[in-house]
Amino acid sequence: MNKLAGIVLSGAVLAAGGTLAGCSGYGENGNGFNLAKGGGNAANKVENFTVTLRHTQIRDWNRKRLELLRDVVRAAEAEVPGAAFELDGVEEAVNRFDKLRAEMVAGNPPHIFDLFGGTDTRDYVKAGRLLDLTPIIEELGLKDKFYNLDEFVVDGNVYGLPMAGYAEGIFYNKKIFARYGVRPPTTWEELLAAAETFKANGVTPFAFASKDAWVINMMLNTMWVRTAGADSVEGFVTGRKKWTDEDVLEAFKKYELLVREGYFQAGNQNLSYAEQQTTFSDGKAAMMFDGSWVVSQMVDPQISKVAQDVGFINFPSMGGPGDGLINTSYSNGYGFSSKLSGNKLAAVKAFIQAMYNEQMQKRQLTEDSLLPAMKLTDISGVNPIISEVFRVTREAKGTFPAFDSIIQPKTREALEFGMQELLAGKSTAEEVVQAVQRAQESANRTSVR
Repeated sequence: MNKLAGIVLSGAVLAAGGTLAGCSGYGENGNGFNLAKGGGNAANKVENFTVTLRHTQIRDWNRKRLELLRDVVRAAEAEVPGAAFELDGVEEAVNRFDKLRAEMVAGNPPHIFDLFGGTDTRDYVKAGRLLDLTPIIEELGLKDKFYNLDEFVVDGNVYGLPMAGYAEGIFYNKKIFARYGVRPPTTWEELLAAAETFKANGVTPFAFASKDAWVINMMLNTMWVRTAGADSVEGFVTGRKKWTDEDVLEAFKKYELLVREGYFQAGNQNLSYAEQQTTFSDGKAAMMFDGSWVVSQMVDPQISKVAQDVGFINFPSMGGPGDGLINTSYSNGYGFSSKLSGNKLAAVKAFIQAMYNEQMQKRQLTEDSLLPAMKLTDISGVNPIISEVFRVTREAKGTFPAFDSIIQPKTREALEFGMQELLAGKSTAEEVVQAVQRAQESANRTSVR
């Protein structure tokens, strides 16, 4: 398990979610940017070449991340004569589950790309698609600079670098809570009472969007860890644990109760993930379960009506072995094609140097409220909500990583489909876990971990 709570005690911070993205500003083309420069000086015999970079920061609220990556790209291009970085922006879920996976099968991924650790990284290493970064981070003096590289390590070697860390929990609107005399809940019963109070007063208890199926399982993941323990996910893969076990089913039934009572945003099946965040940022919901990667949107007064009113709490206790734990890790970052060599490899090294240093990580923290993946000597000047995230993580009893960094893709897909059916009233909690367990058993038979 990721020992992030101990890291926070020594001054670390997490976050994640999102990877920095952007362009060098030489010309825009679709979701990406063509940064190609003019021809080289014949006297210097500069060879012009292109490095492709896939990012996922395409939304308006990612504009600060875009600017940060522009600076990184400019620095890398200046370091390697002839280098031109060509950026391709793709929505995160599309990149992770569709486009990048297809490119990996075909053997033609971008030179640099947004990469998730855990299962994704292991699959791509097995296929021989990822560059071994172990000698590179040693060469660049980065070996001991990161808080945790575990999700990108396969058989002792490093195949990806996290851009940031993350912590998941409940963001809440302090003004709405105060208006109705509600205190931040610490138990399941208090959470239900709070949700009922908000609903009775015409306030949406939880901002929520389930059109993007992966969003559903963020809170559910924490709930079954509460009832069944942090080692349950690894147990699904080894066969020691079943989705149909009573302690796992308990979490699904309680989630079903939230659905049945109408505590989630109305019409959520037709809403995208971005709309969930907009609902909360517009002050139209009391709570939202999400990752700390969304903080930059919530605290930006240009787009948020709750910039000064956001609080953060760990998910309430549910009376199980996972009470007090928090989902934190460093699972989203950059991977690099195993085909890199020569001047393109030199450009990638320059990119890594420009991206992974204390100055850039501190800018990421203070300018975009992203929690650093690297050890910083100074974490002053952060937004108050980030300070709350630090405190909540520090006070947690332990940490656990996201379930989809461990279980197989087919199991994840079965869970996403089943939960969308549950939200639509077409399936019950019992039926969902039975279907997921069948998918898990099939995946376990065909997987070699």
